[in-house]
Amino acid sequence: MQWFCSLAPVLQALLLSLFMYLMTALGAAAVFFSRREGKRLLALLTGAAAGIMIAASFFSLLLPAVEYQTALPSYATVTLGFLAGGAFLILSDLALSRSKLRFRGLGDGKCALLYLAVTLHNIPEGMAVGVAFAQAAGGGVLSAVLLGVGIAVQNFPEGMCVAFPLRAKGMSPLKSFLFSQGSGAVEIPACVLGAALASVTVGLMPWALSFSAGAMIAVVCSELIPECFEKSKPLASAGVVLGFCLMMLLDIALG
Repeated sequence: MQWFCSLAPVLQALLLSLFMYLMTALGAAAVFFSRREGKRLLALLTGAAAGIMIAASFFSLLLPAVEYQTALPSYATVTLGFLAGGAFLILSDLALSRSKLRFRGLGDGKCALLYLAVTLHNIPEGMAVGVAFAQAAGGGVLSAVLLGVGIAVQNFPEGMCVAFPLRAKGMSPLKSFLFSQGSGAVEIPACVLGAALASVTVGLMPWALSFSAGAMIAVVCSELIPECFEKSKPLASAGVVLGFCLMMLLDIALG
């Protein structure tokens, strides 16, 4: 630990961001143990992904966003950011539906929206850890480490959030894994950027966090909920509740 504390904040952020990414990849790897034919199982897992994303939007994004000081009152910043994120996903959905675009590897626009929402949410989380290391340069590195470890543990179920819905939409296990772990890889540059430009990124954090929350809720409502409830309403409901409880427990227990 003494060796780690002696490193520059940017290097500390880089090392911990690699661990955060690894946990996302491990969660995504669970898709190799699922079968596309098991529609009832996928309904449960897709519902769990929806529950995890709903809980993450509140506990991991909106609540931390309220704690940042901005020129506007915190409730105004969070509300405007949330509305902007939701509007961005809704307009993106409309644009993709009309254009009928297909994305290389991802397939249709629905898969692209899901991937975009989860990836967006990982960027401010990574930045938050980097900022924490920069602010702890004179001491208190342990608190920044605990923040990063807490996010890393939460990244495990979040890795499944992308992998299982993509698998449910027909993607192969390998491609589902590759895209899912890629959504977590963005935390590495975001974490380093947050540490290197802490004075700038602190002001953007509440906007980025609330924007990502709005985007995640929009994609859950438009894609995941209809998808899983169409397969099995009881299992989908159980999955949403279990996924929400899991993420809520991790967020509260890990601070």
